Amino acid sequence: MTFHAPFILLALLAVPAGIVLYVRGERLRRSRQAFVSAHLVQAVTPRRPRWRRHVPVAAHAVALAALIVALARPETTVAVPVEQATVVVATDRSGSMLAKDVSPSRLVAARNAAETFLGAVPKDVRVGAIAFNHEPSVLQSPTRDHEAVRAALRRVRAGGSTATGDALAAALELAKSSQRAVGKRAPAAIVLLSDGKSVRGRDVLEVAEEARKAKIAVYTVALGTATGTIESRSASGAVVQRQVPPDPATLREVAERTGGKAFAIEDAKALNQVYKRLGSKLATEKRKQEVTSLFAGGALLAMFTGIAGSIRWFGRVL
Repeated sequence: MTFHAPFILLALLAVPAGIVLYVRGERLRRSRQAFVSAHLVQAVTPRRPRWRRHVPVAAHAVALAALIVALARPETTVAVPVEQATVVVATDRSGSMLAKDVSPSRLVAARNAAETFLGAVPKDVRVGAIAFNHEPSVLQSPTRDHEAVRAALRRVRAGGSTATGDALAAALELAKSSQRAVGKRAPAAIVLLSDGKSVRGRDVLEVAEEARKAKIAVYTVALGTATGTIESRSASGAVVQRQVPPDPATLREVAERTGGKAFAIEDAKALNQVYKRLGSKLATEKRKQEVTSLFAGGALLAMFTGIAGSIRWFGRVL
């Protein structure tokens, strides 16, 4: 929590000072009563209020403290929905996505998780989709028609090699074009899923620098395990098992450079959870919100509580 006028908080020192004076006054009152006959005290005040006499004072002390905090204009950081936000989902569709180390296959798991993502994204958020192997293909330009994005992702088939840098460059351009269409600097983010090391095209880290300069965060998902394999043919035509491990180190660096977050996923359940979380997170933005009224309301409540208790028990305001 931060404050617009923090110097006003110095006035809070008056609260403990007032409490000290009140305690001293109570001690002085008790010391004076020691010189009065106990029978006379009981005759004058037959029902001593005990702890109840302190309640109104405590309530007013709380009210004063809350009012001082309110005058300092406190503010806190909250997540608020963002209008005109754009998210581009870039999904690997290279041949390694046929590996079955993520059940039922990496490709099916990625497709299902993308649908989970679309279900979590608020309807006002524009979502675009790119699929890539040795070259990227725009499946759907950013749109609020999330069903169109789902339909496009369902048509994705696996094949070819991996060019992650080219895919990220295409996703970045798609996000920028959506920002330009809105006519203002709307927030944008990219979700990049890849299951293997980039073997051709642009250097993905160079493209990440471009995303950083454009202030577009990239959230990366390294899908698969180090033991994942697919069937391929050797030079002699024989069918062999070829290992297709993901490249989490590079994707992690992409996320760190752009201000996003990296995930290494080895099973479909975890992938769904990550996509669901990102779907709700990327549609909001952290903003500071003033909460002065909250403390002012608390001060009024505490003050009225003290007044009501004083009138109820002693027949006076304080």
